[in-house]
Amino acid sequence: MTVTSERLAEVLSDLDDEQAAAVSAPPGPVCILAGAGTGKTRAVTHRIAYRVKRGDVRGQHVMAVTFTARAAGELRDRLRLLGITGVNARTFHAAALRQLRFFGRRIFGGEMPELLDYTWKFVSIAAARAGLRRMDKTKNRDLATELDWAQACLITPDEYPAAVARTDRIPPMDASDVSKAYAAYLEAKQRAGVMDFADLLGHTATAIEDHPDIAEQIRSQYRLFVVDEYQDVNPLQQRLLDAWVGERDDLTVVGDASQTIYSFNGATSRYLVNFTRRFTDATIVRLVRDYRSTPQVVSLANEVIASAAGTEAKLRLQLQGQRPAGPAPSFDTYPDEAGEAAAVAERCARLIADGTPAREIAVLYRTNAQSEAYETALAEAGVPTVVSGAERFFQRPEVRSAIVALRQAVHTDTGEDPLPSIVVTALEAIGWRPDAPPPGGAARERHEAVAALVRLAGDHAELSLEEFVAELGQRAAAQHAPSLDGVTLASLHSAKGLEWDAVFLVGLAEGTLPTTRARSAAQLEEERRLLYVGVTRARQWLFLSYGLARSAGGRTRDASSFLAGKGFGASAAPKPKKKSSKSRGASRAACRVCGATLTDGRARKLGRCETCPSNMDEDLFERLRQWRKETADAAEVPAYIVFTDVTLTAIAERCPKSDTELSSIAGIGPRKLEEYGAAVLALVAGEQPASTD
Repeated sequence: MTVTSERLAEVLSDLDDEQAAAVSAPPGPVCILAGAGTGKTRAVTHRIAYRVKRGDVRGQHVMAVTFTARAAGELRDRLRLLGITGVNARTFHAAALRQLRFFGRRIFGGEMPELLDYTWKFVSIAAARAGLRRMDKTKNRDLATELDWAQACLITPDEYPAAVARTDRIPPMDASDVSKAYAAYLEAKQRAGVMDFADLLGHTATAIEDHPDIAEQIRSQYRLFVVDEYQDVNPLQQRLLDAWVGERDDLTVVGDASQTIYSFNGATSRYLVNFTRRFTDATIVRLVRDYRSTPQVVSLANEVIASAAGTEAKLRLQLQGQRPAGPAPSFDTYPDEAGEAAAVAERCARLIADGTPAREIAVLYRTNAQSEAYETALAEAGVPTVVSGAERFFQRPEVRSAIVALRQAVHTDTGEDPLPSIVVTALEAIGWRPDAPPPGGAARERHEAVAALVRLAGDHAELSLEEFVAELGQRAAAQHAPSLDGVTLASLHSAKGLEWDAVFLVGLAEGTLPTTRARSAAQLEEERRLLYVGVTRARQWLFLSYGLARSAGGRTRDASSFLAGKGFGASAAPKPKKKSSKSRGASRAACRVCGATLTDGRARKLGRCETCPSNMDEDLFERLRQWRKETADAAEVPAYIVFTDVTLTAIAERCPKSDTELSSIAGIGPRKLEEYGAAVLALVAGEQPASTD
């Protein structure tokens, strides 16, 4: 066996048959239809490595296009582990910006136009010039989103009204007004000499289309193209991709039509669906072995998508779970949304107490407006959270300060100690302590942001401090942030491409998912795919739920029609005798003082309304707090992981005398009862608990 053959065999080792077929497919057009959890990133990176090690191309001749900076960073990390460097792994916008900066003077005859981070100012100017009245910040933001869609779809202002009617799209205002504002917006940008992100792609495509010398230079540089999440490409991005590729066909695309969920911003699966029409000799490979989720989760995902119709359904994949069996997905109903949020927060706390890291739990919802209830409920339960779409990681003040400290430490680093130890020492110099997370949600969040850098150092222990600082610089430029240790709160759209051990899909009521704004058959099918994406985010535990009413005493709603007949619809109007004891407790929790129904998460834990008088034994509470501190210190975990303040208050009020009474307090499950029950009961009895040493 030759050296090259050995290298290629090594690349193919540990791949399943379908992955190996995708990796070793001949040069030319390749379409990899990859279901959720089937190892598409593994297939993509190994295909690039295979082509490079076979001698077809060099790393710097490969352009790998992703849809998020995080995905691009992960691609580079995995390629580096395979010994491949130089690959240009970027988003469409990052790749276009780099090329536009390089060729700017040739294209524009001078400096490149300023790139706008935000377009609201110019949109508001355009709206005023178009004669639109009573425009506030929200309306301008909606108009900006609509103009982004039109540009992504290559729709001109004159074409806009007909395009909206053709697609059943609901415009934010009268279509003729949007058309006028659109024309004024294009004119305002041109006058000011600025460009938005759509222009960034458009200018790059035009430069390649109109300048043969630029086209030749780019095409000689990049000879193999790989496009991830191809089902999410919009017409403007496809135009740029066509310009890059030219008349060649060494193009590998990866996608899953069942995960097409971004049509609101112009994405379309038609390029994936029609790939074999364009390239009649294309190699097609289907990846269906799901290594992410348990068979129980995979089964539900298959059921959800089995009823799909429309164009995307032609490429539907039947996933095959490869993991050991796990728990069945749970379907829970609650009296209202507040009760649902409180119950989810309580279950999150229980999972964390039983050993699941907070960063491996996610609460996913249809719209960002649903976030607040869960932020509040989790905060009351003492559970740390990370809200998707919040401040960018590398722009956080504490992260920037930490990176400055690491840069300064480079000058004194001897290289004798392991990277994680060096990083901790440098951060301790600016007051951060690994074993001393501060109280308070915001302060704990800042502490955890810095702790994420320490964990990242552990993942890159082979690097020197100087190399690690350079890695942070590259990640900051690409906004490739490390994982934070908190329960993730995210919309289903922003959860795409991510996965967690435990996933809560909440608010699954008809009218929310599917949304009432989904009017056409195509829009309803996209809502179904959105649920499918949510289900396939879960590795082990999947919890599906909704509140019978939005608020206490409100109108009763039905469960999502996508879940009818799958164990959820039947419990949409549950009878008390058919509900589990856990569900009964969640829906019937009553104040032990006045008897009122409890919907607030904190009140449920206390077992009383917060306005009702407390009979707390203050001496016992202080002894419990001191014991908790000592126990947490010994275990090197934050105090709230042992018990939250609310749980300690409930114990000090109820003074339980047995395991049964103690376990009746919300937040004390079997694991905590086994681990801490004897000590707590001893403290309640006025005795000294046994030593934890």
